[in-house]
Amino acid sequence: MKLQLLCMVGIIVLSIAAEKCRLLVGDKVASSRSRTERFTFLNCFDMSYGTIACVVKECVKLYFEYIRAVHVQKVRNDEGDAAATQAYRQAKHIMAPLLSSAWDLFETMYFGGALAEGLIRATGTFFGAYAGGFIGEVRLGWLGFLVGSHLGSWTGGRIGLMVYDVGYGVQYLLDLVQSESNPYMPMDSSL
Repeated sequence: MKLQLLCMVGIIVLSIAAEKCRLLVGDKVASSRSRTERFTFLNCFDMSYGTIACVVKECVKLYFEYIRAVHVQKVRNDEGDAAATQAYRQAKHIMAPLLSSAWDLFETMYFGGALAEGLIRATGTFFGAYAGGFIGEVRLGWLGFLVGSHLGSWTGGRIGLMVYDVGYGVQYLLDLVQSESNPYMPMDSSL
């Protein structure tokens, strides 16, 4: 219970820090907000390319998460719990978390985001999908894995973007302090 509360407080503090960093950098800087953060959930309902992108992404993720969950369930039914445990160990490390994180990296690069943004978001997505799938499967079985890895993927990606925004804000502050100490050195806006 204490760990869950600590995680929730940490995510709230990270969210506030990310928003303050976005405000600090401002809209004048071209990449003040991560590029994929500009593509919001509402773009999924624009009845155009945003809808198509969201539908394809979610269908692919659900399909691979479903394949993994069905594989483990089939082995459990055919060969028992010991074989299902082995199948689970073989499949849990790869499919859904890796696919989700690779898709988020591709999406970030497609929208013109920085490589650092893509890698941080993909890392958050990977760990979120892995943890969500694990927790969901422990509590609700294979359907729990399906839902948990899907929600964990989304949550982890958002946390990754918040980490990127905080890192970018800290970099901006360091550049600002450095440019004030050396007025002849221009600020680096290549991020």
